[in-house]
Amino acid sequence: MNSNDFRYFLSPVERVGRGEAVIPLPNPGEGGPVYPGDSMPVEPVIPLPNPGEGGPVYPGETIPGEPVLPLPDVGEGGPVYPGNGIPVEPVIPLPNPGEGGPVYPGNSSEWPCPGGICGGTVIFPGNIGVPRPGISRMRLLNAAYDYPPFRISVGNNRFVNRLNYAAVTGYGRFRAGYQTVTVSSLNGYVYLQKSMPFPANGLTTIAIINTAGGLDLLQITDSCCPPSHGWSSFRVGNLAYNSGPLDVLLGDGRVIYSDLRYKEVAAFKRIMPGTYQFFYADTNLAPMPAAMDIETLDPAWLGVYPPHEIFGSFYLNISSSEVYTIYLLQNGPGRNNIQNLILVDR
Repeated sequence: MNSNDFRYFLSPVERVGRGEAVIPLPNPGEGGPVYPGDSMPVEPVIPLPNPGEGGPVYPGETIPGEPVLPLPDVGEGGPVYPGNGIPVEPVIPLPNPGEGGPVYPGNSSEWPCPGGICGGTVIFPGNIGVPRPGISRMRLLNAAYDYPPFRISVGNNRFVNRLNYAAVTGYGRFRAGYQTVTVSSLNGYVYLQKSMPFPANGLTTIAIINTAGGLDLLQITDSCCPPSHGWSSFRVGNLAYNSGPLDVLLGDGRVIYSDLRYKEVAAFKRIMPGTYQFFYADTNLAPMPAAMDIETLDPAWLGVYPPHEIFGSFYLNISSSEVYTIYLLQNGPGRNNIQNLILVDR
């Protein structure tokens, strides 16, 4: 392998994510790797049937490891999950045993993540819409780790019956002024009631967050300059209670945001459409100037990890004229155990 190729720096698991061969492929009957859904690293499905008897592939919403029959003879190709294409199509040729074999993403091998985004949950809330005089638009985000789903009321009206962790509602329209937000369990237990301002013509997200004493509400403004001339808008917010101050940087070492602390949501930056890989780390690097736009990352840097302790990362394929907000959420009890929630608005 050419060491100048950026894939030289990928781990075996990351190579699997890019649809590359897993080497060696065990002999028939000894198990074989398949894409395992949300679990990592890739785990073998045992046993792998003999050629012609069927073989496991990523089954989408069906039972994991369900065989696809028949599996062609060795060298004739084998079915794998083909990205967005249905039905499952063969990847030809299937190498001889021991020489490696194709795995997910099938026909998406030019990009390591389906849909151009990986490393987090992606939500497309829909169009932001046009403001109405005297009306406030608000959505709710559940960032409260280790709590059951919530029921939310605004004033005397039920806004959402069930809001799971790491989920967000669409924007609702409310009369401007102070409103009481009530957060309760599905059986009616009230966790929190708080009076909050709903600004006229405002666009906000209210996040339910963890605190040392229980729960609180954090109001975040979503207003920004509308994307224009093909650019998009981008920001990151830290809602992971178990995290320390984090830097957000690119693989080439540029620091987009520095010392992003819990409950801090960075200002929007303009970002040029293209493919990016972002990392969370604790560094002593100086950030890029606040007014500087984020320009396209050279593809040679994709998959190259910066020489710092990395707490998380994600790929993002930026389209034009969209608003991207990436929230860091807690993903476990450990320090800096985080996940991404990626919101895309238009």
